[in-house]
Amino acid sequence: MNIILYEPEIPPNTGNIIRLCANTGARLHLVEPLGFMMDDARLKRAGLDYRELTDISRYRNWQHFRSEHARMKVWPLSTRGTTPYHEARFAPQDGLLFGPETRGLPDELLVQPSAQALRIPMRPESRSLNLSNTVAIVLFEAIRQQHFEGMI
Repeated sequence: MNIILYEPEIPPNTGNIIRLCANTGARLHLVEPLGFMMDDARLKRAGLDYRELTDISRYRNWQHFRSEHARMKVWPLSTRGTTPYHEARFAPQDGLLFGPETRGLPDELLVQPSAQALRIPMRPESRSLNLSNTVAIVLFEAIRQQHFEGMI
């Protein structure tokens, strides 16, 4: 699976996601601009020593990412999504796209040619979940659908 963070802003969230990717075998794609430096102490602390165990790629912008991964089916995640994440049928090479913590994905990224925007069901009065928690919830559903292949 591929985790795509579009313009992430909070270093500890990205650090937690690095650790999650290391433990699941997911690839991490970071679409700039980032709201932090990759050597940020908070990022390192949250990611511990897992960065070396994670396949991380960086891209100048969304167009750069798409030019490198034009065939990847991308599932945008948003509180504005229309399909509950558990109804999606994920394939091993799909990408899960998450937006910046303070503003979410822009409208133009919610409309992907190959997939509907997904959402995690929440109580109506809730605003959103933490980014690293959201990534974990959806990633583990995608991995479950692949029968936890490669995991013990």
